[in-house]
Amino acid sequence: MIMSKMERRMKKTLLFCALTLIAGATAFGAEKPNIIFIFADDWGYGDMGKHGSTFCQTPNLDRMAEEGIDFANFTVNSPVCSPSRVAVMTGQFPARHSIHQHFQSIKAHIKRGMADWLDPQAPQLPRMLKEAGYTTGHFGKWHLGSVGDSPTEDAYGYDHFATFNGSGQHEIAKGGSESVDYAEKFIREFKDKPFFINLWLHEAHTPHLPQERFMKQFKGLGEAEQVYASIIAEGDDAIGRIMTLLKELDLDRSTLVVFSTDNGPEHSTEDKDHKGQGLGKFYSVGETGGLKGEKRSLFAGGIRVPFVVRWPGVVPAGKTDTTSVVTAVDLLPTFLEAAGVELPEGYIPDGQSALAAFKGEKFERTKPIFWEWRGGDSQEYTWPSLGVHDGKWKLLVNKATQKMELYDLESDWAETKDVSADFPEVVKKMSIQLDVWKKSLPTTPSANALSKARAKKK
Repeated sequence: MIMSKMERRMKKTLLFCALTLIAGATAFGAEKPNIIFIFADDWGYGDMGKHGSTFCQTPNLDRMAEEGIDFANFTVNSPVCSPSRVAVMTGQFPARHSIHQHFQSIKAHIKRGMADWLDPQAPQLPRMLKEAGYTTGHFGKWHLGSVGDSPTEDAYGYDHFATFNGSGQHEIAKGGSESVDYAEKFIREFKDKPFFINLWLHEAHTPHLPQERFMKQFKGLGEAEQVYASIIAEGDDAIGRIMTLLKELDLDRSTLVVFSTDNGPEHSTEDKDHKGQGLGKFYSVGETGGLKGEKRSLFAGGIRVPFVVRWPGVVPAGKTDTTSVVTAVDLLPTFLEAAGVELPEGYIPDGQSALAAFKGEKFERTKPIFWEWRGGDSQEYTWPSLGVHDGKWKLLVNKATQKMELYDLESDWAETKDVSADFPEVVKKMSIQLDVWKKSLPTTPSANALSKARAKKK
């Protein structure tokens, strides 16, 4: 049969489209990769065995790093949990959603000018992936709202969820392995279609609820170190369980797994009890790996945390990336690009896709990173209330006290030397950046993020 010129042209067009689709489907080793984001709580950069912990052991996380990339310059966008998690969910700085501290009481929220929960109408990573054909699940900590009439987790785009510090609709225990049990069940059930999981672990936040098997493993340590090492080991065990299951189900090469933690380590105090349940802050002896600051601080120790990426066949194995500057608001655009999903029309991310860095390629940050902290603390490391990182420079500011410090992160990774007096022009330029950014933020929370009981508290 002789084809007409038009038929030949249509055939070529169809063949080109088919090849293009095949190329797109196989570019990253899978048509749509599964995505698992494991988010621990209050781990310091130095709590990872590979990072030189003096008493913790993390063999599963270390192995994950050996099979992927260990990023040395990843930061979260708040030094405490709730706003840090908002950045992951929305791809935008938490101050853009009037979330400046962890969710607690309406009175505290009013005092800090913040919302009562994350607005479910705000951009949401799980919803974007769900609309692209993913089955979505959230297991473990929530803490994106704290008052009685806060939205349930499915309002944010989750098909399945079981949480603590959440809506209470599917409540699970803080400690133990229940979160991982749910995640494993979810993976087995939806292994034949693309899925997204947020697995947000309790470890190493108080109350500490150490398991006997891990306490025995670290019986040679001092009391506080024994408990803390046991808690970290439990979190590491969760990572191992997920990795083992992926291999068992032959999902290794079709699954992007990312591990991090919401902020730096808590500081130890003499409080051994935790209101009758678990153990208190006496056992919070996490390590920053020599970084200045800790939880509640915009210094490196409060916001630079472990960040490990694994995806066999796409992410090169055994690499430590000391140059790529990646931050939490980058996760949403990165995950969407990995999934072959366009950013929604009209959505403006504060982050940028770091998929090139995940693939071991050169990644140059083009957007500055901003922080706002309304902690109300006056301790040595918690005084900065604003911060900006642009290029090699990081400026920390407290306008109320007129205090500011400047750090050259290329030569001073641990932020040990304030060089503001040596580079006044840099301080001036970055101060203007902060002022412009601050003016772009909302002055009041969205009405969709306020409790019905709020008016009574004013």
